[in-house]
Amino acid sequence: MIDIATTRGFPGNLPILALALASFGIGTTEFVIMGLLPDVALDLGVSIPDAGLLVTGYALGVTFGAPFLAIATARMERRRALLLLISIFILGNFLCAVAPDYWTLMAARVVTAFCHGAFFGLGAVVASNLVAPHKRVQAIALMFSGLTLANVLGVPFGTALGQELGWRSTFWAVVAIGVIAAAALYVALPRRIAASTGSLWAEARSLGKVQVLFAMLISVLASASLFSVFTYITPMLQEITGITPRQVTYVLLLFGVGLTVGNYIGGRLGDWRLMPAIIIAFVLLIVILAMFTATLTEMIPAVITVMLWGVVAFALVSPLQMRVVNEASEAPNLASTLNQGAFNLGNAGGAWFGGLAITHGVSYQHIPWLGAGIAVLALLFTVWSHLLDRGDEVFAESGANAC
Repeated sequence: MIDIATTRGFPGNLPILALALASFGIGTTEFVIMGLLPDVALDLGVSIPDAGLLVTGYALGVTFGAPFLAIATARMERRRALLLLISIFILGNFLCAVAPDYWTLMAARVVTAFCHGAFFGLGAVVASNLVAPHKRVQAIALMFSGLTLANVLGVPFGTALGQELGWRSTFWAVVAIGVIAAAALYVALPRRIAASTGSLWAEARSLGKVQVLFAMLISVLASASLFSVFTYITPMLQEITGITPRQVTYVLLLFGVGLTVGNYIGGRLGDWRLMPAIIIAFVLLIVILAMFTATLTEMIPAVITVMLWGVVAFALVSPLQMRVVNEASEAPNLASTLNQGAFNLGNAGGAWFGGLAITHGVSYQHIPWLGAGIAVLALLFTVWSHLLDRGDEVFAESGANAC
């Protein structure tokens, strides 16, 4: 566990709010590309599926960059590590804003992504250790509220800005957000947040536990379900629902509202009963995505479905993050960071899978079936993991009775 030496001099939630501000910037740059896909594709002379690979590239940057940065910063004082990571974020978005062609933009997205997994992983552990044990999932949810607000404010307004002034202007705005977030972290974070002192090899071995692997696999599938559909939400709404590019901005705003509500609900339910909350969320997610194939053809039903989808999809995030930290208690920092890589591996796989389906003739209207199918698989693994938990509890009780 991270040893928070002191938080004296700061209001209780101020450090977590500073982390939330940084997550707002990171979330904006991650998700806003979906709203700008047609603009980026047109400007750089590539197809929409090729532009969709910018999502995949970012996600793979998180997936493979997170472990290296986690190891590189493992013995670094935590405040200094978080400031280093937000600096990488600022640099990456600057490179996105000035990128002259598709491949340079792809490389810049990957650089930006390097800080993502390590920042959210480390930040989640720091946030959870700043509060009482019974509020740990809520603390993580508060940090991730920046990510949800990115979808309420950052993505729709970033999309609108990009459509009016060119997509590069959006990345310049994100650079400014990053600078403000870095200043907030510098001021608000406790001055002494001790680094982990355990053996990295011992921590790495603890990640091989079955339940840790299950938890990360479920995180992969949850994100793949979301991004197999959400990556292509703009052309889906324009071509099937028939709404204008400007109206897409408002739909993305409502999706972000749904994410924010879902994040709050997920934090509350996760502190109540973690695994049952995850199971219920997956069941609802499957139903909503199945409905989306029918509601997508009409504006009002489509908008309502998008908002409900956002609620359920993000109700999973903080509980899944807490599940990994709980199951890898010997290596919470590394596990939390790697789980961010797992989420983004799902992002990459989902975006790639959705693009592959479109390339091979699957219509935009039927893309939600892909997300529903992946969610079914995630539900099966979640139930399996929960049954293993129950089996362990029964075994422990029988052993105690025998004694």
